[in-house]
Amino acid sequence: MANGQNSPKTNDPGGVFYGWYIVAAMFFTSLIGVGSRQGFGVFVKVWEEDFGTSVGMISVAAGIGWTVNGLVQPVAGSLTDRFGARRVMTFGSIGMGLATIGVGLMPNVYGLIVMYGFVLSALAGGAFGTPTTSVISRWFQRKRGMAISFVMAGGSAGGLIMVPFAAYLLVIADWRTAWFVMGGMILLFGLPLIVGIVRDSPADMGLQPDGGSDGDSDEPNPVPHQIPVAPLETTHWRDSVHSAPLWQLSVAFWVCGITTGMIAVHFVRWAESEDISAGTAALAFGVLSVINGAGLIFVGWISDYMPRKNLLGVVYLVRAGAFLALIFLPGQAALWSFAVLGGMSWLATVPMTNGLTADIYGLKNIGMINGLIMMSHQLGGGVAVIAAGVVFDVWGTYDAAFVAGFATLVLAGVVSFSINESKYSIRYQKPLPITPNVITAASDGD
Repeated sequence: MANGQNSPKTNDPGGVFYGWYIVAAMFFTSLIGVGSRQGFGVFVKVWEEDFGTSVGMISVAAGIGWTVNGLVQPVAGSLTDRFGARRVMTFGSIGMGLATIGVGLMPNVYGLIVMYGFVLSALAGGAFGTPTTSVISRWFQRKRGMAISFVMAGGSAGGLIMVPFAAYLLVIADWRTAWFVMGGMILLFGLPLIVGIVRDSPADMGLQPDGGSDGDSDEPNPVPHQIPVAPLETTHWRDSVHSAPLWQLSVAFWVCGITTGMIAVHFVRWAESEDISAGTAALAFGVLSVINGAGLIFVGWISDYMPRKNLLGVVYLVRAGAFLALIFLPGQAALWSFAVLGGMSWLATVPMTNGLTADIYGLKNIGMINGLIMMSHQLGGGVAVIAAGVVFDVWGTYDAAFVAGFATLVLAGVVSFSINESKYSIRYQKPLPITPNVITAASDGD
Protein backbone atom coordinates (compact mmCIF):
# COMPACT_ATOMS: atom_id res chain seq x y z
CA MET A 1 0.00 0.00 0.00
CA ALA A 2 2.86 2.37 0.78
CA ASN A 3 4.22 2.04 -2.73
CA GLY A 4 0.81 2.64 -4.22
CA GLN A 5 0.33 5.78 -2.13
CA ASN A 6 3.69 7.20 -3.14
CA SER A 7 3.29 6.61 -6.87
CA PRO A 8 1.84 9.54 -8.86
CA LYS A 9 -1.72 9.17 -10.07
CA THR A 10 -2.06 9.05 -13.83
CA ASN A 11 -5.64 10.13 -14.09
CA ASP A 12 -6.93 11.90 -10.98
CA PRO A 13 -10.37 13.33 -11.79
CA GLY A 14 -10.09 15.66 -8.80
CA GLY A 15 -6.78 17.17 -9.87
CA VAL A 16 -5.14 18.94 -12.80
CA PHE A 17 -2.86 17.09 -15.18
CA TYR A 18 0.70 18.34 -14.55
CA GLY A 19 1.21 19.01 -18.25
CA TRP A 20 -1.10 22.01 -17.97
CA TYR A 21 1.20 23.53 -15.34
CA ILE A 22 4.02 23.26 -17.87
CA VAL A 23 1.80 24.92 -20.47
CA ALA A 24 1.07 27.77 -18.04
CA ALA A 25 4.77 28.23 -17.24
CA MET A 26 5.70 28.32 -20.90
CA PHE A 27 2.86 30.75 -21.60
CA PHE A 28 4.40 33.30 -19.24
CA THR A 29 8.00 32.70 -20.31
CA SER A 30 6.93 33.13 -23.95
CA LEU A 31 5.07 36.30 -23.04
CA ILE A 32 8.27 37.82 -21.69
CA GLY A 33 10.91 36.29 -23.96
CA VAL A 34 9.14 36.15 -27.32
CA GLY A 35 7.38 39.44 -26.57
CA SER A 36 10.67 41.23 -25.98
CA ARG A 37 11.99 40.07 -29.36
CA GLN A 38 8.80 41.24 -31.05
CA GLY A 39 9.57 44.72 -29.73
CA PHE A 40 12.58 45.08 -32.05
CA GLY A 41 10.59 47.09 -34.58
CA VAL A 42 9.79 49.79 -32.02
CA PHE A 43 13.44 50.82 -31.96
CA VAL A 44 14.21 50.99 -35.69
CA LYS A 45 13.66 54.73 -36.12
CA VAL A 46 15.47 55.75 -32.92
CA TRP A 47 18.42 53.56 -33.91
CA GLU A 48 18.47 55.26 -37.32
CA GLU A 49 18.93 58.59 -35.55
CA ASP A 50 21.15 57.47 -32.66
CA PHE A 51 23.51 55.34 -34.73
CA GLY A 52 23.35 57.57 -37.83
CA THR A 53 22.49 54.59 -40.03
CA SER A 54 19.77 53.37 -42.41
CA VAL A 55 16.78 51.06 -42.13
CA GLY A 56 18.68 48.63 -44.33
CA MET A 57 21.62 48.35 -41.92
CA ILE A 58 19.35 47.84 -38.93
CA SER A 59 17.52 45.21 -40.96
CA VAL A 60 20.83 43.39 -41.34
CA ALA A 61 20.96 42.97 -37.56
CA ALA A 62 17.43 41.59 -37.49
CA GLY A 63 17.92 39.47 -40.60
CA ILE A 64 21.11 37.89 -39.29
CA GLY A 65 19.27 37.32 -36.02
CA TRP A 66 16.50 35.38 -37.72
CA THR A 67 19.03 33.40 -39.77
CA VAL A 68 21.26 32.53 -36.82
CA ASN A 69 18.24 31.60 -34.74
CA GLY A 70 17.14 29.30 -37.56
CA LEU A 71 20.51 27.61 -37.88
CA VAL A 72 20.53 26.97 -34.14
CA GLN A 73 17.10 25.28 -34.15
CA PRO A 74 18.24 21.81 -35.31
CA VAL A 75 21.10 21.97 -32.79
CA ALA A 76 18.67 22.92 -30.03
CA GLY A 77 16.38 20.11 -31.17
CA SER A 78 19.15 17.54 -31.11
CA LEU A 79 20.24 18.69 -27.64
CA THR A 80 16.61 18.51 -26.49
CA ASP A 81 16.31 14.91 -27.69
CA ARG A 82 19.57 14.05 -25.95
CA PHE A 83 19.55 16.04 -22.70
CA GLY A 84 15.92 17.15 -22.29
CA ALA A 85 14.16 20.44 -22.93
CA ARG A 86 14.47 21.69 -19.34
CA ARG A 87 18.28 21.83 -19.41
CA VAL A 88 18.38 23.38 -22.87
CA MET A 89 15.76 26.01 -22.01
CA THR A 90 17.46 26.87 -18.71
CA PHE A 91 20.80 27.53 -20.37
CA GLY A 92 19.13 29.41 -23.22
CA SER A 93 17.09 31.62 -20.89
CA ILE A 94 20.12 32.62 -18.81
CA GLY A 95 22.07 33.52 -21.93
CA MET A 96 19.11 35.26 -23.54
CA GLY A 97 18.48 37.44 -20.50
CA LEU A 98 22.12 38.53 -20.31
CA ALA A 99 22.35 39.13 -24.05
CA THR A 100 19.14 41.21 -24.00
CA ILE A 101 20.78 43.45 -21.40
CA GLY A 102 23.87 43.45 -23.61
CA VAL A 103 21.90 44.96 -26.52
CA GLY A 104 21.38 48.06 -24.37
CA LEU A 105 25.15 48.49 -24.10
CA MET A 106 25.91 48.54 -27.82
CA PRO A 107 27.57 51.75 -29.10
CA ASN A 108 26.72 51.47 -32.81
CA VAL A 109 24.92 49.44 -35.44
CA TYR A 110 27.85 47.03 -35.78
CA GLY A 111 27.65 46.20 -32.09
CA LEU A 112 23.89 45.72 -32.56
CA ILE A 113 24.56 43.27 -35.39
CA VAL A 114 26.94 41.25 -33.24
CA MET A 115 24.96 41.26 -30.00
CA TYR A 116 21.43 40.95 -31.36
CA GLY A 117 22.14 39.24 -34.67
CA PHE A 118 24.53 36.57 -33.39
CA VAL A 119 24.66 36.27 -29.61
CA LEU A 120 21.09 36.96 -28.49
CA SER A 121 19.46 35.19 -31.42
CA ALA A 122 21.55 32.05 -30.99
CA LEU A 123 20.76 31.81 -27.28
CA ALA A 124 17.07 32.49 -27.89
CA GLY A 125 17.02 29.34 -30.03
CA GLY A 126 17.64 27.32 -26.89
CA ALA A 127 15.10 29.19 -24.79
CA PHE A 128 12.11 29.08 -27.15
CA GLY A 129 10.92 27.52 -30.38
CA THR A 130 12.03 23.93 -30.86
CA PRO A 131 12.57 22.95 -27.17
CA THR A 132 9.18 24.43 -26.24
CA THR A 133 7.07 22.70 -28.87
CA SER A 134 9.00 19.45 -28.46
CA VAL A 135 8.36 19.14 -24.73
CA ILE A 136 4.67 20.01 -25.16
CA SER A 137 4.39 17.34 -27.87
CA ARG A 138 5.72 14.78 -25.38
CA TRP A 139 3.22 15.76 -22.68
CA PHE A 140 0.15 15.85 -24.94
CA GLN A 141 -1.23 13.68 -27.71
CA ARG A 142 -5.03 13.99 -27.83
CA LYS A 143 -4.96 17.69 -26.92
CA ARG A 144 -1.66 18.51 -28.56
CA GLY A 145 -3.03 21.26 -30.78
CA MET A 146 -4.75 23.04 -27.91
CA ALA A 147 -1.72 22.75 -25.60
CA ILE A 148 0.70 24.18 -28.18
CA SER A 149 -1.83 26.93 -28.95
CA PHE A 150 -1.92 28.02 -25.32
CA VAL A 151 1.87 28.29 -25.30
CA MET A 152 1.88 30.25 -28.55
CA ALA A 153 -0.81 32.51 -27.08
CA GLY A 154 1.89 33.52 -24.61
CA GLY A 155 3.92 34.95 -27.48
CA SER A 156 0.79 36.69 -28.72
CA ALA A 157 0.17 38.14 -25.26
CA GLY A 158 3.79 39.26 -25.36
CA GLY A 159 2.99 41.27 -28.49
CA LEU A 160 0.04 42.81 -26.67
CA ILE A 161 2.00 43.67 -23.52
CA MET A 162 5.72 43.82 -24.29
CA VAL A 163 5.58 45.79 -27.57
CA PRO A 164 3.54 48.72 -26.12
CA PHE A 165 5.60 48.39 -22.91
CA ALA A 166 8.81 48.78 -24.94
CA ALA A 167 7.32 51.82 -26.67
CA TYR A 168 6.36 53.25 -23.27
CA LEU A 169 9.88 52.76 -21.90
CA LEU A 170 11.23 54.46 -25.00
CA VAL A 171 9.06 57.52 -24.23
CA ILE A 172 9.74 57.80 -20.49
CA ALA A 173 13.41 56.79 -20.57
CA ASP A 174 15.50 55.68 -23.57
CA TRP A 175 16.07 52.62 -25.72
CA ARG A 176 18.97 51.36 -23.59
CA THR A 177 16.84 51.32 -20.45
CA ALA A 178 14.14 49.43 -22.33
CA TRP A 179 16.52 46.59 -23.20
CA PHE A 180 17.93 46.49 -19.65
CA VAL A 181 14.42 46.11 -18.25
CA MET A 182 13.40 43.41 -20.73
CA GLY A 183 16.55 41.40 -20.05
CA GLY A 184 15.99 41.65 -16.31
CA MET A 185 12.41 40.39 -16.71
CA ILE A 186 13.62 37.28 -18.54
CA LEU A 187 16.07 36.47 -15.72
CA LEU A 188 13.83 37.36 -12.79
CA PHE A 189 10.49 35.98 -14.00
CA GLY A 190 10.99 33.65 -16.97
CA LEU A 191 13.97 31.61 -15.77
CA PRO A 192 12.48 30.53 -12.39
CA LEU A 193 9.36 29.20 -14.13
CA ILE A 194 11.43 26.97 -16.41
CA VAL A 195 13.64 25.66 -13.61
CA GLY A 196 10.83 25.16 -11.14
CA ILE A 197 8.02 23.74 -13.29
CA VAL A 198 9.13 22.33 -16.65
CA ARG A 199 9.79 18.59 -16.81
CA ASP A 200 10.97 16.78 -19.92
CA SER A 201 8.45 13.95 -20.12
CA PRO A 202 5.35 12.69 -18.31
CA ALA A 203 7.22 9.42 -17.75
CA ASP A 204 9.62 11.34 -15.48
CA MET A 205 6.71 11.78 -13.07
CA GLY A 206 5.05 8.41 -13.55
CA LEU A 207 2.44 9.96 -15.83
CA GLN A 208 1.24 9.45 -19.38
CA PRO A 209 0.43 12.00 -22.10
CA ASP A 210 -2.81 13.94 -21.52
CA GLY A 211 -3.10 12.43 -18.03
CA GLY A 212 -4.35 9.08 -19.31
CA SER A 213 -3.56 5.65 -17.91
CA ASP A 214 -3.61 2.11 -19.14
CA GLY A 215 -6.86 1.54 -17.29
CA ASP A 216 -8.74 4.38 -18.98
CA SER A 217 -11.57 2.90 -21.02
CA ASP A 218 -15.32 3.19 -21.27
CA GLU A 219 -15.57 -0.48 -22.18
CA PRO A 220 -16.60 -2.89 -19.36
CA ASN A 221 -14.13 -5.50 -20.62
CA PRO A 222 -11.64 -3.60 -22.73
CA VAL A 223 -9.59 -5.47 -25.30
CA PRO A 224 -5.85 -4.72 -25.10
CA HIS A 225 -4.57 -2.79 -28.11
CA GLN A 226 -1.22 -2.05 -29.59
CA ILE A 227 -0.74 1.72 -29.71
CA PRO A 228 0.14 2.53 -33.33
CA VAL A 229 3.50 4.01 -34.16
CA ALA A 230 3.51 7.23 -36.17
CA PRO A 231 3.58 6.17 -39.85
CA LEU A 232 6.87 7.92 -40.63
CA GLU A 233 8.61 7.45 -37.28
CA THR A 234 12.17 6.24 -37.84
CA THR A 235 15.22 5.35 -35.79
CA HIS A 236 17.30 8.06 -37.44
CA TRP A 237 15.97 11.57 -38.14
CA ARG A 238 17.85 11.66 -41.45
CA ASP A 239 15.32 9.23 -42.91
CA SER A 240 12.60 11.86 -42.57
CA VAL A 241 14.35 14.03 -45.16
CA HIS A 242 13.25 11.58 -47.84
CA SER A 243 9.53 11.97 -47.07
CA ALA A 244 7.16 14.50 -48.66
CA PRO A 245 5.47 15.89 -45.50
CA LEU A 246 8.75 17.23 -44.11
CA TRP A 247 9.31 19.30 -47.24
CA GLN A 248 5.67 20.41 -47.46
CA LEU A 249 5.64 21.57 -43.85
CA SER A 250 9.05 23.23 -44.26
CA VAL A 251 8.10 25.15 -47.40
CA ALA A 252 4.88 26.42 -45.83
CA PHE A 253 6.66 27.36 -42.59
CA TRP A 254 9.38 29.09 -44.61
CA VAL A 255 6.65 31.37 -45.97
CA CYS A 256 5.34 31.88 -42.44
CA GLY A 257 8.81 33.09 -41.48
CA ILE A 258 9.01 35.43 -44.47
CA THR A 259 5.77 37.17 -43.60
CA THR A 260 6.01 37.27 -39.80
CA GLY A 261 9.65 38.41 -39.91
CA MET A 262 8.86 41.17 -42.36
CA ILE A 263 6.03 42.52 -40.20
CA ALA A 264 7.71 42.03 -36.81
CA VAL A 265 10.64 44.21 -37.83
CA HIS A 266 9.10 46.67 -40.31
CA PHE A 267 5.47 47.13 -39.25
CA VAL A 268 6.12 50.17 -37.04
CA ARG A 269 8.50 51.71 -39.59
CA TRP A 270 5.93 51.15 -42.35
CA ALA A 271 3.28 52.90 -40.22
CA GLU A 272 5.60 55.87 -39.66
CA SER A 273 6.15 56.09 -43.43
CA GLU A 274 2.35 56.39 -43.70
CA ASP A 275 2.33 59.27 -41.17
CA ILE A 276 1.04 57.01 -38.39
CA SER A 277 2.75 57.41 -35.01
CA ALA A 278 4.84 54.63 -33.47
CA GLY A 279 2.47 54.56 -30.50
CA THR A 280 -0.57 54.00 -32.74
CA ALA A 281 1.30 51.28 -34.65
CA ALA A 282 2.26 49.58 -31.38
CA LEU A 283 -1.39 49.75 -30.29
CA ALA A 284 -2.48 48.17 -33.58
CA PHE A 285 0.06 45.40 -33.05
CA GLY A 286 -1.42 44.93 -29.60
CA VAL A 287 -4.90 44.57 -31.14
CA LEU A 288 -3.44 42.07 -33.58
CA SER A 289 -2.07 40.13 -30.63
CA VAL A 290 -5.42 40.10 -28.81
CA ILE A 291 -7.23 38.76 -31.85
CA ASN A 292 -4.42 36.30 -32.44
CA GLY A 293 -4.59 35.02 -28.86
CA ALA A 294 -8.31 34.28 -29.19
CA GLY A 295 -7.81 32.80 -32.65
CA LEU A 296 -4.98 30.59 -31.42
CA ILE A 297 -7.10 29.02 -28.70
CA PHE A 298 -9.97 28.40 -31.12
CA VAL A 299 -7.77 26.99 -33.87
CA GLY A 300 -5.81 24.84 -31.42
CA TRP A 301 -9.03 23.42 -29.98
CA ILE A 302 -10.66 22.68 -33.31
CA SER A 303 -7.47 21.26 -34.83
CA ASP A 304 -7.68 18.35 -32.38
CA TYR A 305 -11.00 17.35 -33.96
CA MET A 306 -10.48 17.93 -37.69
CA PRO A 307 -7.64 17.70 -40.25
CA ARG A 308 -4.87 20.09 -39.25
CA LYS A 309 -3.63 20.60 -42.81
CA ASN A 310 -6.93 22.12 -43.95
CA LEU A 311 -6.89 24.65 -41.13
CA LEU A 312 -3.25 25.39 -41.89
CA GLY A 313 -4.06 26.15 -45.52
CA VAL A 314 -6.94 28.45 -44.55
CA VAL A 315 -4.74 30.36 -42.10
CA TYR A 316 -2.13 31.07 -44.79
CA LEU A 317 -4.79 32.33 -47.19
CA VAL A 318 -6.31 34.60 -44.53
CA ARG A 319 -2.87 36.08 -43.93
CA ALA A 320 -2.55 36.61 -47.68
CA GLY A 321 -5.69 38.75 -47.45
CA ALA A 322 -4.05 40.80 -44.70
CA PHE A 323 -1.11 41.57 -46.99
CA LEU A 324 -3.51 42.63 -49.74
CA ALA A 325 -4.91 45.20 -47.28
CA LEU A 326 -1.42 46.66 -46.79
CA ILE A 327 -0.96 46.93 -50.54
CA PHE A 328 -4.27 48.45 -51.61
CA LEU A 329 -5.78 50.29 -48.61
CA PRO A 330 -4.71 53.76 -47.38
CA GLY A 331 -2.73 54.23 -44.16
CA GLN A 332 -5.16 53.96 -41.22
CA ALA A 333 -7.50 51.57 -43.04
CA ALA A 334 -4.56 49.34 -43.95
CA LEU A 335 -3.21 49.45 -40.40
CA TRP A 336 -6.42 48.30 -38.70
CA SER A 337 -7.43 45.87 -41.46
CA PHE A 338 -4.08 44.17 -41.12
CA ALA A 339 -4.45 44.12 -37.33
CA VAL A 340 -7.72 42.19 -37.68
CA LEU A 341 -6.86 39.84 -40.55
CA GLY A 342 -3.26 39.39 -39.44
CA GLY A 343 -4.42 38.69 -35.91
CA MET A 344 -6.65 35.88 -37.12
CA SER A 345 -3.64 34.13 -38.64
CA TRP A 346 -0.48 35.39 -36.93
CA LEU A 347 0.79 32.48 -34.80
CA ALA A 348 -1.98 30.02 -35.65
CA THR A 349 0.39 28.20 -38.02
CA VAL A 350 2.59 27.01 -35.16
CA PRO A 351 0.31 24.56 -33.29
CA MET A 352 -0.87 23.00 -36.54
CA THR A 353 2.64 22.71 -38.00
CA ASN A 354 4.15 21.24 -34.83
CA GLY A 355 1.07 19.11 -34.21
CA LEU A 356 1.29 17.63 -37.70
CA THR A 357 5.01 17.01 -37.26
CA ALA A 358 4.48 14.99 -34.08
CA ASP A 359 1.47 13.18 -35.58
CA ILE A 360 3.43 12.14 -38.67
CA TYR A 361 6.96 11.55 -37.33
CA GLY A 362 6.32 10.55 -33.70
CA LEU A 363 8.32 11.60 -30.65
CA LYS A 364 11.57 9.68 -31.02
CA ASN A 365 13.29 12.45 -33.00
CA ILE A 366 10.73 15.21 -32.49
CA GLY A 367 13.29 17.76 -31.31
CA MET A 368 15.53 17.41 -34.34
CA ILE A 369 12.69 17.29 -36.88
CA ASN A 370 10.94 20.26 -35.27
CA GLY A 371 14.29 22.03 -35.41
CA LEU A 372 14.65 21.44 -39.14
CA ILE A 373 11.18 22.80 -39.85
CA MET A 374 11.70 25.76 -37.52
CA MET A 375 15.01 26.45 -39.26
CA SER A 376 13.17 26.94 -42.54
CA HIS A 377 10.85 29.43 -40.79
CA GLN A 378 13.70 31.49 -39.37
CA LEU A 379 15.76 31.42 -42.57
CA GLY A 380 12.75 32.72 -44.48
CA GLY A 381 12.38 35.49 -41.94
CA GLY A 382 16.06 36.38 -42.12
CA VAL A 383 16.01 36.85 -45.89
CA ALA A 384 12.72 38.76 -45.82
CA VAL A 385 13.77 41.17 -43.05
CA ILE A 386 16.90 42.23 -44.94
CA ALA A 387 15.17 42.33 -48.33
CA ALA A 388 12.32 44.49 -47.01
CA GLY A 389 14.83 46.93 -45.52
CA VAL A 390 16.68 47.21 -48.84
CA VAL A 391 13.38 47.68 -50.69
CA PHE A 392 12.45 50.56 -48.39
CA ASP A 393 15.88 52.22 -48.70
CA VAL A 394 15.70 52.07 -52.51
CA TRP A 395 12.04 52.94 -53.18
CA GLY A 396 10.90 54.55 -49.95
CA THR A 397 7.98 52.12 -49.73
CA TYR A 398 7.38 48.51 -48.67
CA ASP A 399 4.84 47.74 -51.42
CA ALA A 400 7.13 45.40 -53.40
CA ALA A 401 7.94 43.44 -50.24
CA PHE A 402 4.24 43.12 -49.37
CA VAL A 403 3.42 41.85 -52.88
CA ALA A 404 6.08 39.16 -52.47
CA GLY A 405 4.58 38.27 -49.08
CA PHE A 406 1.12 37.88 -50.61
CA ALA A 407 2.38 35.64 -53.44
CA THR A 408 4.32 33.32 -51.14
CA LEU A 409 1.34 33.01 -48.76
CA VAL A 410 -0.84 31.76 -51.58
CA LEU A 411 1.87 29.19 -52.32
CA ALA A 412 1.96 28.15 -48.65
CA GLY A 413 -1.82 27.69 -48.62
CA VAL A 414 -1.73 25.41 -51.66
CA VAL A 415 1.18 23.37 -50.30
CA SER A 416 -0.57 22.91 -46.94
CA PHE A 417 -3.76 21.62 -48.56
CA SER A 418 -1.67 19.07 -50.50
CA ILE A 419 -0.34 17.27 -47.38
CA ASN A 420 -1.72 13.70 -47.27
CA GLU A 421 -2.65 13.81 -43.59
CA SER A 422 -5.06 10.86 -43.73
CA LYS A 423 -2.24 8.62 -44.93
CA TYR A 424 0.63 9.80 -42.73
CA SER A 425 -0.89 11.04 -39.44
CA ILE A 426 -1.10 8.74 -36.43
CA ARG A 427 -4.51 10.27 -35.69
CA TYR A 428 -5.94 8.28 -38.58
CA GLN A 429 -4.29 4.98 -37.73
CA LYS A 430 -6.48 2.47 -35.88
CA PRO A 431 -4.96 0.57 -32.93
CA LEU A 432 -4.59 -3.14 -33.61
CA PRO A 433 -6.05 -5.61 -31.09
CA ILE A 434 -3.45 -7.79 -29.40
CA THR A 435 -4.23 -11.44 -30.14
CA PRO A 436 -3.81 -14.20 -27.52
CA ASN A 437 -0.82 -15.52 -29.45
CA VAL A 438 0.87 -12.12 -29.20
CA ILE A 439 0.16 -11.93 -25.46
CA THR A 440 1.50 -15.47 -24.91
CA ALA A 441 4.61 -14.76 -26.93
CA ALA A 442 5.20 -11.61 -24.95
CA SER A 443 4.77 -13.51 -21.69
CA ASP A 444 7.16 -16.24 -22.81
CA GLY A 445 9.78 -13.63 -23.50
CA ASP A 446 9.66 -12.21 -19.96
